[in-house]
Amino acid sequence: MDLTDEVSHKRAELEGCRSGDDGRDVALGNLAEALYDRFQTEGKVDDVDEAISLHRAALELRPSGHPERCLSLYGLALCFLSRYDNREVVADMEEAVTFGREGLGLCPLDHRDRGLFLNSIAFGLCKKFRKHTAIRYDNQGTVADLDEAVMLRRAALELCPLGHPSRGAALGNLAFDLGQRFREQAAMCDLDEAFKLHRTALELHPCGHPQQPLLLYGLAFCFSSRYDNQGAVADLDEAVTLGRAALELYPPGHSSHGAALSNLAFDLGKRFKEVFEQIRQSGAVADLEEAVTLGRAALELCPPGHRDHGPSLSSLAFDLGKRFRQQAAMRDLDEAFELHQAALVLRPFGHPQRFASLYGLAVCFSTRYRNQGVVADLEEAVSLGCAALECCPPTCHGRGYLLHNFACDLLTRSKKYGTIHDLDEAIELHRAALTLRPMGHLRRLSSLHSLAFCLSNRYDIQAVVADLEEAVMLRYAGVTLCPLGHPLHAECLYSLSRDLWTTFQRRALMSGSGGARLVRQAALVVRPTNNARAASSFHALSLHLWDKFRKQHVIPDLDEAICLATYALELRLPKRRSYAVSVEKLAVFVGERAQRSVQGTNSHESVMLGRAVDRLCALGHHLKDRFRNQHMIADLTEAIRLHRFVLQLCPAGHTGHSSNLHDLAVCLVERFHDTAAVGDLDEAISLEQTALALLVPGDPSYEISKDCLETCLQMKISPQVSRVSSIRSVTTEYEVSQVIRRVIFETLETMPVRLLHTQTGTLCDRDAQISHFVNGPQYKQLLSSVLSYDPVERVCRIHTVVSTCFRFVMFSHHWGEGEPSLRDIQGRTIYDMPPNGGVKKLQKFCLTTFKRGYLWAWSDTCCIDKTSSAELQEAIGSMFGWYRRSHLTIVYLADVPESGSFDSSQWFERGWTLQELLAPASVLFYTRNWSLYQNTECSNHKTDGVVLDALARATGIASRFLTDFAPGTDDARSRLQWASSRRTTRPEDVAYSLFGIFNLHLPVLYGESAEFALGRLLAEVVSQSGDISILDWVGEASTFHSCFPARITSYRTLPLPVPPPDAAEQSSITSQQSVSSNAVRKLCRSLNKLPLPRFMNRRLTLPCFSHRVTAVRQKGADPLSPTYMYEIQASGLRPLEITLPEGLEHAASSLGGTVKLDAAATEQLLVTLRRPFSALLLTELPHNEYKRIASSILIAAQPIDLASILQRKVRILNIV
Repeated sequence: MDLTDEVSHKRAELEGCRSGDDGRDVALGNLAEALYDRFQTEGKVDDVDEAISLHRAALELRPSGHPERCLSLYGLALCFLSRYDNREVVADMEEAVTFGREGLGLCPLDHRDRGLFLNSIAFGLCKKFRKHTAIRYDNQGTVADLDEAVMLRRAALELCPLGHPSRGAALGNLAFDLGQRFREQAAMCDLDEAFKLHRTALELHPCGHPQQPLLLYGLAFCFSSRYDNQGAVADLDEAVTLGRAALELYPPGHSSHGAALSNLAFDLGKRFKEVFEQIRQSGAVADLEEAVTLGRAALELCPPGHRDHGPSLSSLAFDLGKRFRQQAAMRDLDEAFELHQAALVLRPFGHPQRFASLYGLAVCFSTRYRNQGVVADLEEAVSLGCAALECCPPTCHGRGYLLHNFACDLLTRSKKYGTIHDLDEAIELHRAALTLRPMGHLRRLSSLHSLAFCLSNRYDIQAVVADLEEAVMLRYAGVTLCPLGHPLHAECLYSLSRDLWTTFQRRALMSGSGGARLVRQAALVVRPTNNARAASSFHALSLHLWDKFRKQHVIPDLDEAICLATYALELRLPKRRSYAVSVEKLAVFVGERAQRSVQGTNSHESVMLGRAVDRLCALGHHLKDRFRNQHMIADLTEAIRLHRFVLQLCPAGHTGHSSNLHDLAVCLVERFHDTAAVGDLDEAISLEQTALALLVPGDPSYEISKDCLETCLQMKISPQVSRVSSIRSVTTEYEVSQVIRRVIFETLETMPVRLLHTQTGTLCDRDAQISHFVNGPQYKQLLSSVLSYDPVERVCRIHTVVSTCFRFVMFSHHWGEGEPSLRDIQGRTIYDMPPNGGVKKLQKFCLTTFKRGYLWAWSDTCCIDKTSSAELQEAIGSMFGWYRRSHLTIVYLADVPESGSFDSSQWFERGWTLQELLAPASVLFYTRNWSLYQNTECSNHKTDGVVLDALARATGIASRFLTDFAPGTDDARSRLQWASSRRTTRPEDVAYSLFGIFNLHLPVLYGESAEFALGRLLAEVVSQSGDISILDWVGEASTFHSCFPARITSYRTLPLPVPPPDAAEQSSITSQQSVSSNAVRKLCRSLNKLPLPRFMNRRLTLPCFSHRVTAVRQKGADPLSPTYMYEIQASGLRPLEITLPEGLEHAASSLGGTVKLDAAATEQLLVTLRRPFSALLLTELPHNEYKRIASSILIAAQPIDLASILQRKVRILNIV
């Protein structure tokens, strides 16, 4: 019985119970439940309205003390919660909580329905909290509603002991509320508990359980929240991976699909901001592009009126703003404006997220001001920033961003107009933002830098010393967060040098007549204007402090001198002449400081000295690493000197003394390898012995120093130590093993993550692959054989052996019944499994691979975790490369007998096998009984002429592409034609299987339509190459774009053939050319200036010749024929006839030619333009846009004569 029938049945039962009859309350309740069920499925609000009325009527018939009263109360609570989700009327939420509380009061601790009421109240309180977030905060950031919800969830969990069917749901509900409370109160205990609960719940809900996607989303939310709190990118990566997994389990059409899209897009946008904007890693741009794509998809699923329409608008707007700042495409900024304004309309005064829309608009205006310099935009940015701040709750997570950006806009206005009050306010706002960004916060450096900059500016205007001193203090704190190698390292040091220079100049000017020498010194300190001058300034200031120390003997002056001299060294790395001067002065400073420590005079380590020690250690490590990469002995010598400085500044008794001893010992061993100076080895041994005496066995540092000492002693007793020439080529086993491991990791990075070990039949991950090699005889033989090699020869030999041992074979086949998955073979030996279906095929493949001398094999059936969307995405993006790098690809043709031909094999009809044929350099075909095809004894069928010719016939691909295929977008039309007769099990895979062939990296979005998948692929081909040959197809148009086909089969039709030049035609053109030479030159110039075709925002910008249609006449139609014949006349073209399966309802407005023209030579150009060409029939739409029609036939058009060619109009059309 369907829901409507159920409602009718229950309504009839109610009509049979008159007022006052026994059982009327039950009939009312039953009809209410049926209506509620239909509302949940069909979303008709009238149903839930009626259900509420019926439950109220039933409640009146069940007074206090009635045994079924609690059922009516629960039904009312549930209905009001659902109606609130639909309408967001606060009164409904309040009613739900009220009825829930009353019902809970009727359920003692052991009542079976107590858990239902606990959860219903908690749901209501959470919704109430989210609705009134901006109002319900108190000064401490606690929220009574959310706290009570957590308490109720705990009580509900206690009612679901181990083994209870609802325990997983209770765990998940509590975890969600704890995660929400962490977002508001930042108590890590809440987040840690939420992690634990989500993971426990997932263990109770394995793959296939309906609650699993919700729990995956909840765990992703926890990782995203921890990233927001601690800034670890690994947490954001986990959030993205889990978000993808949740999205895969929420297919299109699912009620949560849009929310999953939005959340994944949000996390991808954050990852782009972190990875690209913070460390400038270009690969992160793909995250932003995917975020925009997902954001658009989410918005399409949330039309106006949908409760998530506003959040979807806002999220997409923020991502478009990020893309504008990265790509500077004004269309992105314009669209971001429109979306933020649309979201703002949906968030009136009092809406908890209004501040986010105001903030987004402020950022857009500020961005446009920086781009175009329109002052009105700056004023709007300030006004909106102020309004956003007023709406933003004090402890809102995004308040720090809002404060920071608003302050930056005020600073910009202050510099524009010289308004000091704007600068004062900017400083206070930056102070507030810094308070919200404590130590460890990923944005703390930005706040330190901005606040220091504002204070420095205010000092320049008002000369308040406290501002300058605070700026310097903040600069020091910022430099501490930017070690050597940080992207902002040089910038932070430069800013500090400017403020220190200003401080020094101020002191010089205030010194009076008694400070003439100080004034002269100040004149010698160069004003920092770049990094080189910043280094000079640090050096000069350190000399001044040294001079001051010698006069006054104040240790902090000496410590600051050491610190500034260290900063100068960081900006003057070896190879610069000024470096030697700086390091010699630093040696003097360090020597004096060490002497003071030995004497016990002011030996306490100051903050400045601690900073210097940390920077010297880091600089020493940097130089040592650079020596390992570039083999410049000067770098290693300087690293040793710096580590000696550290030991002088941190003598015995210092907490880091043992670590500093080890650092110096490592550098000395490195130099010993290069110079064979026995003194270096002896000193390294002594240092490690001293370090071990300070450490306790079991301490990780103890084991490190112990290993290093063992290596040094082994070198000490080696008989070759006395021979310098031999020493340079002698390396310890430990060091060689590290080189081997590095080469192994480099090799495995380009290989599949999981491989089958053909000797044992086990599936191995990376660790297991390495373990097989390291524990095998090849490793031991390699380790012993290369010890005496020259370093270069050693590395070459290691690469050769490792590459040989890790050669792998790829499997290509047509999937059949019973293919084993990863879960089927994980932890098992495939040779021990029953040889049924796909298992037998896998066994034969591994055995054949082993017979041919290969240890590693890969099959797409079992070597990919298809439950992980992240791994599946990576595998699809890497698969072409894996086949290309494989040593051999084995193709199994299950439907080809031993002596048969493979021309009709299904393998040639599958989509994925196209790249499996084109990518590998070496391929072997095996028939049904696992004998080589044609019984040929060769190592590569691509080098067998007979087999190669048969392949070309079976695939329609020229042999030159089969043997030497280069992935890319060249000759895209041919590549699409190769794939046009192939099919895949999942329709969207038709497009995904071509990503590698076109060398494109696009998101894999399982669940999208095949049309959209193909459309995204074709759009990217046009965008990257400008190749419009892919518009040459015949068939049904795609809903993605009218110029793209709905199915790849439309590319089966061959393009219009281009005939060879005709001598008479060439002569005719030549004779007419002189008459129209000016017109020809004008045409050539206009063609040369045309831009390439572009595809953006699902619009094709197409430069083409446009011929306006002047007449469309339907010719006599046969009523028995399902076709329509038309005669079309267009300006400049000969009349043409077309036959269509459907009638033309509207007259087409233009014919656009898509022939690719060669304007290199005038004669050839005119010959080309006079020939027939493939044309697109377009109809004009509003807003100067066009749409392709009549795509079901090939339209061949031809100009009338030369005059019509020269009169052709070159236009740029926007086609949708």
